[in-house]
Amino acid sequence: MSGAPFPARGNVPVPDGRGERGILLLSRLLRRGMYVRDAKNRDEVWLLDHIEEMALDDAAFRSRDYVIAVDEETNERAGFGRIRIHKTDDGDFCELTGIGVLPSWRGQGVGAHVVERLIETAEAEGFETVYSLTDEPGYLTQFGFEPVESSDVPAKIRERLAAKQETVQPDAVATSVAVDEFTMPAHLREAFKHASPHEAGDETAVEDAEDFGIDPESATYKYDTGR
Repeated sequence: MSGAPFPARGNVPVPDGRGERGILLLSRLLRRGMYVRDAKNRDEVWLLDHIEEMALDDAAFRSRDYVIAVDEETNERAGFGRIRIHKTDDGDFCELTGIGVLPSWRGQGVGAHVVERLIETAEAEGFETVYSLTDEPGYLTQFGFEPVESSDVPAKIRERLAAKQETVQPDAVATSVAVDEFTMPAHLREAFKHASPHEAGDETAVEDAEDFGIDPESATYKYDTGR
């Protein structure tokens, strides 16, 4: 038997058909990938269920503010997030919030692409800066977000930070990024192309917290940028 785990067919290596694992590998190799779309009315119940399950910020919930990461092949929803636009007398401000990824999809760039889509939406709305309030700032810094002193953020964002600290995230801090400085790490871009739900007992699943951009010594089962 050759050193290759399975023979090649054209430019795509395919399993030799020996058992269910070979079929699973083939299906993953041939899958069409993931994409992120705007949420629809029919997503509302699904969103609310998972927001509650992950204990995320649901203040001023409107399903149309969300985007959802979807498996193109199965139409399975894998993750979500939203932006909130705060209109004030001092101007309008954009907050990225409520990012969540289902456990079976974590570690594969799903959250990263939700964040990217939200940044693109904010830019299209004319915002030059996006704020996010999170107790896991390390996740966002890989995209160009930087921590900001609460005294240096707009009053409305400071008000939101105080509310979040009093409710869902006592350790939340403010972060911000200029939309033209957002960066998508190459490994997360690549991971998203081949994302698939983790199978029970699947040794190939990415489950390391560090692969998800989170410090394993301080991370919980979720993250919220507002995950």
